[in-house]
Amino acid sequence: MTHNLPRILRSLLAAALCALAARASAQALYVGANYHPHDSNPETWKRDIKLMQAAGFRVVRLGHLAWDSCEPRDGQFNFAWFDDVMDQLHAAGIKVVLDLAVRPAPLWLHHKFPSINVTDAHGASQYPNHRYMEDVGDPHYQEYALRFTDALTQRYGRHPALLAFGIDNEPGDGPISYSETVRVRFIEWLKQKYSTPEKLNTAWAGQRWSRRIGDIDEVGLPVVAGVTGAPERVLDFRRFISDEVSGFLLKVIARVNANAPGALTTTNMWYYSSLKYFDYSGIAYAGKIARGGCGFYPGNSLVKNEGIGRALFGIARIQFENTTPFWCTEFTTMTAVPGSIRKSAYASLMAGNQMICGWTWQNMHAGEEQFLEGMVDWDGTPNRKYDEYRQIAAEFRKIEPYGFPYRPQPEVALAFSFPSQIASAAFPEPHDGQMQTAFDVLNHRNVETKVVEISRSDLRYKLLIVPGVAVMDEATGAKIRAFVHNGGTVVMTGYSAMLDERGQVFATTLPGRLSDVFGIRVGGFEEPENLNELSRVGLRGNQLRVAYQGREINCESPRFDVIQPKGATVLGRIVSLDQDYPVVTSNQFGAGTAIYVGLPAREAVLNVVLGELIDRLALKTGPVVPAGVMARFIDRTHVLYLNLDGTAKRIDLPGRARSILRDRDYVAGFTLDPFEPEFVEVAP
Repeated sequence: MTHNLPRILRSLLAAALCALAARASAQALYVGANYHPHDSNPETWKRDIKLMQAAGFRVVRLGHLAWDSCEPRDGQFNFAWFDDVMDQLHAAGIKVVLDLAVRPAPLWLHHKFPSINVTDAHGASQYPNHRYMEDVGDPHYQEYALRFTDALTQRYGRHPALLAFGIDNEPGDGPISYSETVRVRFIEWLKQKYSTPEKLNTAWAGQRWSRRIGDIDEVGLPVVAGVTGAPERVLDFRRFISDEVSGFLLKVIARVNANAPGALTTTNMWYYSSLKYFDYSGIAYAGKIARGGCGFYPGNSLVKNEGIGRALFGIARIQFENTTPFWCTEFTTMTAVPGSIRKSAYASLMAGNQMICGWTWQNMHAGEEQFLEGMVDWDGTPNRKYDEYRQIAAEFRKIEPYGFPYRPQPEVALAFSFPSQIASAAFPEPHDGQMQTAFDVLNHRNVETKVVEISRSDLRYKLLIVPGVAVMDEATGAKIRAFVHNGGTVVMTGYSAMLDERGQVFATTLPGRLSDVFGIRVGGFEEPENLNELSRVGLRGNQLRVAYQGREINCESPRFDVIQPKGATVLGRIVSLDQDYPVVTSNQFGAGTAIYVGLPAREAVLNVVLGELIDRLALKTGPVVPAGVMARFIDRTHVLYLNLDGTAKRIDLPGRARSILRDRDYVAGFTLDPFEPEFVEVAP
């Protein structure tokens, strides 16, 4: 019996068994649901777990948003009910992603330490009547959240049902607090960064509008009546908030690793929430979370594909350059049109996803989401979404031995920049909007991409796209310069390289730190809505016509850059205004090529520019398929297809193939029905 072994040996044995189990299940495709047992009772648990078994579910996600169900009073933990749920799931052969519900904090903690309450921009303390209403940087909050983390991880770190611990729920969501305690912590952060008022005044342009700072202790938060202040101050404040969020997450991860060595970690990351956007890239690049995860919410439509594009981009921007499998720890249910969940599930496999965990199991009976529909109706009766998830589970079991989870190997990098996201809030189009457009152009062509943080990346790619990276710090500029000089190709779009790391417009030639690399001078920008008063072809508003290599491209943009070639070749010009304006240029720099597009990312323009580069650089693409079909070579002999459209598509093959999904043979090809997947084994 293992209980007779010394404690250290028991720990080592448990860690070894966990590692063996992880390796054994590496090829599994997990299908399951988010489950909220704290909303029901033991009889309901038994019924639900039987239904999950019948559906072929392998995983549930538990514990999120339920801190006070396990600690209803300060220091009084109640785990007996949760033990029962964990034990029943283990007996049913269902693994658990156990969320560490460190947010929202219980009301008793808010009452004990009012400093953790969120204070709005007007200075009013907000009652925590909604989730995520705590200041995560507050030391009192962190002390109790980490105590709760210790309790959960010590109790369940070796439970046989455990698959992974979830680190927080939707990190990055929730309002920023503007309390006095936040201001005091911000001042300490500034002292660490700048040390003297003189350095701070230089960074913040203190001479502007008579805003010199005599003592760093005088600094206030850069918000007045809800209106943001000077951009340099806002950027530093958001960096400070980001550091606090990231620092807290790292503390939680460290407790998991200490209390449950060998346990996997995951999350449903939402660092890009508009409420509290923070820089997750450091955690991602350090590999601190074993399985990147997110909520996959493409919308409810079967025929519209924009939502799938956004959700796939969500995976890419959380995964960064990690090569481990990805987990969609939440997945759509709600009123999704029949077939749309399955369609999304197969699309996610092509992004390296390993887990489909539906949100949520049952229609909720109370709270803000009581009308959000899950797989089981309010009375406990399974509905059509349950049937669809059951179908997905059965099909995934068929295909999982053949190269899943898939490991994308892209040759294209898409640049992410946290400071650029914050700075671009003042622009007509934010940085991540441009990233999404560039991602969509490539995704429609079945070209895989990795989202990279340039200063952290080795940039081992053929093509680097820099979409609206407004803040060009020294390290990032040097990496781009070296990448091109050594033979890489870069495409940079408008609003890029305008600001230094302080958030101030470069006093040197734009694009800052890179004007010679691109062989141009950007003198400023113009607005088509005004210049179209002089349009030679009668265009209006933001409409533009671009002549590019013998083609005409129509698009719209609120701005375009005024470009002066300084060695670069002009590939495209705006030809619809009072005069021709260079708008796409190409420059040889060292062994590589630097292409500048003087517009924010526009699909019509990038389709042509990137389409040519795909051919010229011989970039890897998926199998040759008709438009509207996603496809990936999962390995040398297995191909996954998905028809995104409502029209049947002919898929040509060079010889015989076997459908693993449908257990039939094909000769020279097959017809892919509307919205249907197919997974075939071809002759080597």
